[in-house]
Amino acid sequence: MTNSESPEGKRFVIDQDRLPVLFPTHCHTAQFWEHLGRAIATFGFLEETLGKAIFAFTATRRYDSDEEAKAAYDKWLPTLERALTDQLWSLAESYGKVVHENADSTLINAPELVEDIQKATVYRNVLCHGSWRAPDAAGKSVPLFVNRKMEIFETPVDIEFLRNVQRHVAQLCCAVRNSVTHMGYRFPGSAGPGKAIWYTKGDG
Repeated sequence: MTNSESPEGKRFVIDQDRLPVLFPTHCHTAQFWEHLGRAIATFGFLEETLGKAIFAFTATRRYDSDEEAKAAYDKWLPTLERALTDQLWSLAESYGKVVHENADSTLINAPELVEDIQKATVYRNVLCHGSWRAPDAAGKSVPLFVNRKMEIFETPVDIEFLRNVQRHVAQLCCAVRNSVTHMGYRFPGSAGPGKAIWYTKGDG
């Protein structure tokens, strides 16, 4: 710290030239930050996957009348806009709703899948928004995070913890994608097998 005199006494500012390299992340290893980043990135991929699945289930739903189809079409754009902007918990709720409303869905455990995704939001919020404390001798760190219910996150996090979270979220991504492809459709944005849901100019 440096200081200067003032009428009220000494004042201080941080001497940034003397800070550790990569402050304030210098206490953890590069491997820790790598696995944290990979876990967070996988949550982002899950959100994108849910948004595309919502598009798939709403685009392939069958209706009993032209009037019902027209009413659904008028609501479709706001639905897709929310799929782009909603966060994970709300995306999971919307996904469960559109799966339930699509008579061609073959997903038999949709409520359980939605619940698993929503449980994972606890870790998403901690990993994305926690303030990381210095690790202990075992390389475990408890991030400072308090949710809206004033509940304090107290679980020590290390590389193995982050690997397990990343692996679990990747499995959730696969389950959501499977719920679309199991109906015989190609997952939106992929080059996988199945019938295309949306044709653009130049498609076969």
